[in-house]
Amino acid sequence: MTHKLVILIIILIMSWSGIAQNKTDKSYSLEDCISIALENNIDLKSTNLLANSANVNYQQSKADFLPSLNGNFNLGVNNGRSIDPFTNAYINQELTFSNLGLSLDMTIFNGFRLLNAAKQNRLNKKASDLEIEAEQQDLILNVTLAYLQVLNARDVLKLAKSRLETTKQQLKIQKDFFDNESGNPADYADILGQLASDETSVLVSESNLNNAKLSLQQLMNLKEDIHLVTDGLLLDFNKYEVSANTVFEEAIRNLAIFKAKELRMEAAKKGVSVAKSQFTPEVSLFGGLNTNYSSAAELFTATGSNFVETGDFVTVDEQDLPIMTEQTNFSAKRIDYTDQLDNNLNTVVGVQVNVPLFNGFRAKNNVALEKIKVEESIIELERTHMDIKNAIAQVYFDMEAAYKRHKSLEKQVEVYKESYRINDIRFKNGVSNFLNYITSKNNLDNAKVNLANAKYDYLLRVKVLDYYRGIKG
Repeated sequence: MTHKLVILIIILIMSWSGIAQNKTDKSYSLEDCISIALENNIDLKSTNLLANSANVNYQQSKADFLPSLNGNFNLGVNNGRSIDPFTNAYINQELTFSNLGLSLDMTIFNGFRLLNAAKQNRLNKKASDLEIEAEQQDLILNVTLAYLQVLNARDVLKLAKSRLETTKQQLKIQKDFFDNESGNPADYADILGQLASDETSVLVSESNLNNAKLSLQQLMNLKEDIHLVTDGLLLDFNKYEVSANTVFEEAIRNLAIFKAKELRMEAAKKGVSVAKSQFTPEVSLFGGLNTNYSSAAELFTATGSNFVETGDFVTVDEQDLPIMTEQTNFSAKRIDYTDQLDNNLNTVVGVQVNVPLFNGFRAKNNVALEKIKVEESIIELERTHMDIKNAIAQVYFDMEAAYKRHKSLEKQVEVYKESYRINDIRFKNGVSNFLNYITSKNNLDNAKVNLANAKYDYLLRVKVLDYYRGIKG
């Protein structure tokens, strides 16, 4: 039994370790990162909520065309002097009362305010939908750039580690010389300093890689560490053949932000029409259905008659005789609640016209404010055009500079490779000093790092230009 328990525990531990390892070692492609970001990004979720609000406003503006129907009901008890709602007479008793009503209002004409408000909200809804698309486009670009930054930092870290390994190998050779008291002791000290410098470079590169990963994780809204794979990721290094003006022209056609700004401008113009409707009369239909109940209401039924003295007398033969009159007797019965509601039912229907005469210039000022919003939307559209055009021009210039720098650095790396190869042989054979060797090595290592940076600088800017052109992937 004990052996079975131990085996079971070992199996559970191994299973847990395998699950934890799979969770930790999960790899993400660029497509995975983009997909997760589109699902989890906080800013995108916020934009979606704003779009949902715009949709609700649009649905409400359509529902405003429908008539409004409202019902009311009350039930209460009154003590003391009051008016009986059944007879409208004053009474001084406890009274239970109830009123029921149904009212209907429907706007017939109000200067096309409802129509223009619906059109305005429809334009705002379309603009919000396009703003979601624009936010998604921005997010895809930012994830792609962050992804490439991680790859860049990872490549630089590989170069730093490779440099460190080369230095360690050279240190081992110099240590043997130093222990055998052969060679220059200063070379051993210098290479120890170079080792410390290379170790620092590795630490800095690891920090840069960690920061790049954190930036990507923030866009993806992930907490766990990520491992990237580049299978299928094309990092072609070809000269960009499209001009900056062509990129801007395609951006105007493809970027959702331009279309969204144009719709916002059209919506603002509709807002002016909505405000102008405050100058026109409003015509509406109204109708009502009302009834009430009173506990004082009674139904009287004749039960017979009898003669009673009136209090007056007549004298007949010197004898006073009382005057009698016939009096009808009634029995009182409370009227039921439902019967009263049916008996007291009344209806009302009519037309109402509200004519604005003076409202403290509120309508005039509202129109002026809406016109200002139109001007603001026009300026915002122009600013968007200018900002993106300038951004494209700057990115295009940096892209060309990165391409030229990369081509120059390629030649530099080849030259430094040959220089390092010669100095490495000469140094190992004792022909050259350590200063020449380490200078040659550092020149090559720095050129490789600069080449990697130039490569990703170029690719990053190409991705930005492709984004403006509406090219995915």
